[in-house]
Amino acid sequence: MESRFTGRAHVYGDDIDTDRIIAGKYTKTLNLQDLADHVLEDLDIDFRSKLTKGDVLVAGTNFGCGSSREQAPLALKVAGVSAVVAKYFARIFFRNAINIGLPVLEVPDLEADSGDEVEIDLKAGVVKNLTKHTEYRASAMPQVMIDILDQGGLVAYLKKNGTYDASAL
Repeated sequence: MESRFTGRAHVYGDDIDTDRIIAGKYTKTLNLQDLADHVLEDLDIDFRSKLTKGDVLVAGTNFGCGSSREQAPLALKVAGVSAVVAKYFARIFFRNAINIGLPVLEVPDLEADSGDEVEIDLKAGVVKNLTKHTEYRASAMPQVMIDILDQGGLVAYLKKNGTYDASAL
């Protein structure tokens, strides 16, 4: 996985729950593109038309609160969001994002507006707002989580390390 991302920011506020990321009515499919086609539509009906592959979602506090549905980070990743930066994540969303290989960084003091160009250095834990010429330090991420992201998600990480046993499922 690439450890540097540059993209336009799409900025949203606090308490964006998983139902607003992907409505429950769309979660009964195994077609990931169906999820991606409806991502964030209850929050911003135009999000998909504004999103360019590689863009960055920037949010306030408590992003991903609500249910534990793994489809929320999956929908963002498949839609083309390269990373999510928030002041604070709901813990279950944070872990689900790591598990499916979507980079997430907590940056409590990040200032950005929609359309700003944002650069993320995942390994260094640095987020730069290239439009505003500002730099922010993300909360430290444990090395194992970076390793999981490097492999593209938890299953790939476990397979590479020889600890994945599909027969145990």
